[in-house]
Amino acid sequence: MAQVVAGGAQQMSWRPQYRSSKFRNVYGKVANREHCFDGIPITKNVHDNHFCAVNARFLAIVTESAGGGSFLVIPLEQTGRIEPNYPKVCGHQGNVLDIKWNPFLDSVIASCSEDTSVRIWEIPEGGLKRNMTEALLQLHGHSRRVGLVEWHPTTNNILFSAGYDYKVLIWNLDVGEPVKMIDCHTDVILCMSFNTDGSLLTTTCKDKKLRVIEPRSGRVLQEANCKNHRVNRVVFLGNMKRLLTTGVSRWNTRQIALWDQEDLSMPLIEEEIDGLSGLLFPFYDADTHMLYLAGKGDGNIRYYEISTEKPYLSYLMEFRSPAPQKGLGVMPKHGLDVSACEVFRFYKLVTLKGLIEPISMIVPRRSDSYQEDIYPMTPGTEPALTPDEWLGGINRDPVLMSLKEGYKRSSKVVFKAPIREKKSVVVNGIDLLENVPPRTENELLRMFFRQQDEIRRLKEELAQKDVRIRQLQLELKNLRNSPKNC
Repeated sequence: MAQVVAGGAQQMSWRPQYRSSKFRNVYGKVANREHCFDGIPITKNVHDNHFCAVNARFLAIVTESAGGGSFLVIPLEQTGRIEPNYPKVCGHQGNVLDIKWNPFLDSVIASCSEDTSVRIWEIPEGGLKRNMTEALLQLHGHSRRVGLVEWHPTTNNILFSAGYDYKVLIWNLDVGEPVKMIDCHTDVILCMSFNTDGSLLTTTCKDKKLRVIEPRSGRVLQEANCKNHRVNRVVFLGNMKRLLTTGVSRWNTRQIALWDQEDLSMPLIEEEIDGLSGLLFPFYDADTHMLYLAGKGDGNIRYYEISTEKPYLSYLMEFRSPAPQKGLGVMPKHGLDVSACEVFRFYKLVTLKGLIEPISMIVPRRSDSYQEDIYPMTPGTEPALTPDEWLGGINRDPVLMSLKEGYKRSSKVVFKAPIREKKSVVVNGIDLLENVPPRTENELLRMFFRQQDEIRRLKEELAQKDVRIRQLQLELKNLRNSPKNC
């Protein structure tokens, strides 16, 4: 009997804590069909990224295109069917692999591509009226394709890019140049995530290592060799001094692990999710302490509540849908509908239907008034630091805003492309600004035929000049032999 009582007490110890959660009844609500984005040729690229980025004004989606890479930028209010000839951003010469909106400027987006470049684009007010081919900035510095871009969370105009050359470059967009290089990885970088003030960067890598890095010096502060938990994705859990990784166990089951960022010798907990094979994408909401897990190719999204005390991770519920997702865009907090108690919003890419489907995560409340307990002060649209301040060693928390009063306020930040003299960025003896190497067989053939034409033209020009030289030599000889010179 004593054992039964003890067992009952043990169970009761966590039940009140679980029941006290104000997020236990959060549910996912799919937008009506007329509020979805339909008829979009979503890219078929198998690169493990979301291919989607969203902010309070625009939705950007990487599309399938012939000859180079492109992406669509659609104003959020322009829902419904998108015309096949809708204008695209199409300046890249290879497939676009990642896109990210500037957190402080709703009109500026960064893209990276198989053509080894990173480009910065400014979308005009009201969206595109014609194809955009000219970028504000073209950033060349990687020697192989670039798979990831991330904006610094608190500093204006600092951008990180990770390439298949195993390097992370830090770009200062005020000058349009790389200012730092992190060169500690021995294989392809799979994921990058920042802590709240951007003073630490964590990465996962194909070399099966999880790293915590001081980005300005490039120094590795902590490193975990994940043999039993092959890490794929990582996310900082706000100010909890914790990391969460998704990966695969030694039995090939999908798994999540929680780590102390100051000691990566052993995970705090490991939890198996299921036996499916799709990559698990983690999304963390620091305001509600909720973690969302969405598998590539799955139709469901699981969500948990995270705490600093054991059991650390409490399962809440699961949103289910029959349509598999290729990737998910996430709306920033200041773009949510607070009147509907919306705490998170996904934009789900359904490739087979050419559909982008908004999914709102909602806390059910009876009252129509502003719910301050689920909307604390949140990072806003004003940067806390300039590039020079951050590069000089200053760290500062994000500038917070209230969603009650400030969520419609526009940012005062303005992006000005640097005016600079043409410089060279030499990688492996090739000036990437002057001679961008060909990336595809067709491009190589076009370059070859162009060079053949140029050689033919130069030969003809040389032959004409030889003829002219001979004519001038004869005229000179005639002048010397004429009777007037005798």
